[in-house]
Amino acid sequence: MTEHLVETSLEIRTLKQIDELEKIQELEKIVWGMSEVVPTHQTLTAVKNGGLVLGAYYDEKLVGFQYSFAGFNGKEVYLCSHMLAIHPEFRHLGIGEKLKRAQREEALKLGYQLITWTYDPLESVNAYLNIGKLGAITSTYILNAYGEMNDSLNQGLPSDRFFVEWWLNDIHVSQKSKGIRFDERNFNSKYVLIEWKVNDIGLPIATSIHLSLDQHHGYLFVPIPSKFQQLKHLDLQLATDWRMKTREVFTYYFEKGWAVTDFFKLSSDDQKGVNFYVLTKRGENRGI
Repeated sequence: MTEHLVETSLEIRTLKQIDELEKIQELEKIVWGMSEVVPTHQTLTAVKNGGLVLGAYYDEKLVGFQYSFAGFNGKEVYLCSHMLAIHPEFRHLGIGEKLKRAQREEALKLGYQLITWTYDPLESVNAYLNIGKLGAITSTYILNAYGEMNDSLNQGLPSDRFFVEWWLNDIHVSQKSKGIRFDERNFNSKYVLIEWKVNDIGLPIATSIHLSLDQHHGYLFVPIPSKFQQLKHLDLQLATDWRMKTREVFTYYFEKGWAVTDFFKLSSDDQKGVNFYVLTKRGENRGI
């Protein structure tokens, strides 16, 4: 199945009826392999009180969904994006991005300026979408955010998460929506914060970290494994080491005023096995 075929037959709808929301539960079980799902009475209540549920349909079959609810941090109201799932047979076809773009449009109609969510910093597919394509940013690292998780994607590691902010009307977000990506000519290996090497079976091994590159450069770079789930499956100890080293780097630099503002993969083969986060100093404004 091609992305073009899906795009011509894909429809994204806002979901508000009980029977529609029940279909989401079926997809939850398929994606995460868990018997416990979000109760329908919860999603129904959310959409009636400032929340949003979107469904992606291919030939009338639900193949993806996005679930958000209203949030408040004591200062401002925002939309808290809680779940996004794509059926395994329909992944890597751009459906997740389409759901997020639709979410932005619907959130603006509802009066929101900010959408927040969390994701695993080591998942490069999510990073590329959230940071590299949508223009979300983060300077908040949450240690073991959800405690021990036993689903197929999270089992065996601390559930560390980025808390990301998607400022819907920020110029950075507008540029991303126009396809503007990080210019890799700005990449400089001197400012990479984790050194690594590739082992005999092609897995990246984090060897050392740098906590002293805080001055005199506009960008810092943090590598993460390009295929983290595969790495975790083959070597859980190696995956745990990446978790701990990236945790230390991100928490240190976030405290120093840096923020994750972009994500990219080098077009050359010089940096095998990893993709890169871009860190920049965060200004006083809410975005970057």
